Amino acid sequence: MKVLKDWRKQLKKLNKFLLSSLLLVVSADANDDVLSQVKKDILNYSYEKSMQDSEKLKKDWINPIYYKYIYNNGETYTTKKSFISISQPIFKSGGIYYAIKYANSMKKYSKISIERQKKELIKQTVNLLFQIKKIDITIAKQKLAVKNTLIDVDRKKEQVLNGILDTSFLDNSIIESNIKQNGLIDLQYQKDTLVNQLMTLSDKKYTELELPELKLVDSYNYINSNIYIKEASQDIDNSYWMKNMIKSNYLPAINFTGDYTKYHDTDNNPALRTTGTTNAGFNITIPLDIRFSNSIESSKIEYLQKKVALADKKREELSKYNNAIAKIESIKKKILIANDDIKLYDSLLTQIQEQLNVGMKTKLDVETMENSKRIKELDIKNLQIEKQIELLEIYSRIEN
Repeated sequence: MKVLKDWRKQLKKLNKFLLSSLLLVVSADANDDVLSQVKKDILNYSYEKSMQDSEKLKKDWINPIYYKYIYNNGETYTTKKSFISISQPIFKSGGIYYAIKYANSMKKYSKISIERQKKELIKQTVNLLFQIKKIDITIAKQKLAVKNTLIDVDRKKEQVLNGILDTSFLDNSIIESNIKQNGLIDLQYQKDTLVNQLMTLSDKKYTELELPELKLVDSYNYINSNIYIKEASQDIDNSYWMKNMIKSNYLPAINFTGDYTKYHDTDNNPALRTTGTTNAGFNITIPLDIRFSNSIESSKIEYLQKKVALADKKREELSKYNNAIAKIESIKKKILIANDDIKLYDSLLTQIQEQLNVGMKTKLDVETMENSKRIKELDIKNLQIEKQIELLEIYSRIEN
């Protein structure tokens, strides 16, 4: 029994390692190298601003020192003096502590928020790369389809000239060929549009960027590393400290007060001294505000609301994950069907080649069938890219 327990323990460790490895693979294959320097700069400035805002929040409980320089040109005397004053809270029923904790919490929230923005930009850029790759494959498919229609036109032309078919069959083939060729032009335009969109996100040409090979991460790691859930969780922390800050605003506070006055010029006024005078003391303030209970209750409700919103966010993210998994599974089934079709094309090609050898089929028949098989192979490549796009959606929502 002891051996069995040890084996189970080792298996659990191995599972944890494998799961973490999956997560690392996803994180390592798509990064901010694809982003333009402008986008990186915007993110960096946003980060730096948020850090400065957080530091400012941390110091908001410290009141400024006021300095006044007063020049008084009276009828009898002209005086000049400096006046410095301060009124600084040194105890706010926990308000100072809560203010610092709130500032630190906002700092963490800002980091997560900017990381989320970066992940979204990376997702947009890589998604465009996948879309360009898809349309390249679709263009290749369309070119093969055009070839098949041109072969069909030549075949119909020969049959019409030999009196086997009516000219209407040839007309239909020509129309079909024109439709395919116009479709090819439209696809090229769509590719140009995607390439131009990519230029707004990346400094590199799409040919210089490599497509990542993303792997699936399990649902446990997806939820625990989900950046949207972490952002919502940190927002709860913000609300908690804000709730306590608001409460402390309606509790007693002790303030240190002081001022210093110095006359620089008394104009020989005997009532004034040129030596400076200093006053220092303390005061206790107790806010009396009939709205205090509403403010406190409102902050409590907001805190509870965000806790509920976190639970809702977890369900929403799990639903997204399950939808992505369902889509991936459907893509896998389509790939299996396409592979079966390729096997069928291989069988037909063998038969047509045999018929060609005895004069029952032409090289055009073989070429048409080969083109159809290649189109199906390209379909599989497109399906594989669709699978990567679904994995990209998962990747874009987890933290590195």
